[in-house]
Amino acid sequence: MRVTCAVYSRKRRKRVLERAKGFYGASSKRIRTAYDAVDKANVHAYEGRKQKKRQYRRLWTVRINAACRVQGTTYSKFIDGLKKANIDLNRKVLADLAVKDPAAFTALLEKAKAAC
Repeated sequence: MRVTCAVYSRKRRKRVLERAKGFYGASSKRIRTAYDAVDKANVHAYEGRKQKKRQYRRLWTVRINAACRVQGTTYSKFIDGLKKANIDLNRKVLADLAVKDPAAFTALLEKAKAAC
């Protein structure tokens, strides 16, 4: 008698078809195309997680630069001044300060200018 592992293979196929729900055409209905579509979706999801980090860093840089320009300096001079003043704050915190607490950001800017 041939062993098919039917319960396990059905469970595996059902899991793949659940992941493929909403995909275009046969990609959500047929198991072979669903396997390919889910594999490709996983590749895109992995890349997207990496791109999200890049995009947030770019957004923080833009916000910091905008706040610096209002004060009459540039992003690069500000970051250089912070490094020379041994102030270790990441860009996420700096961008948050620039948006939500301009007074604290101005104080940091003055310390950075003094260090240069």
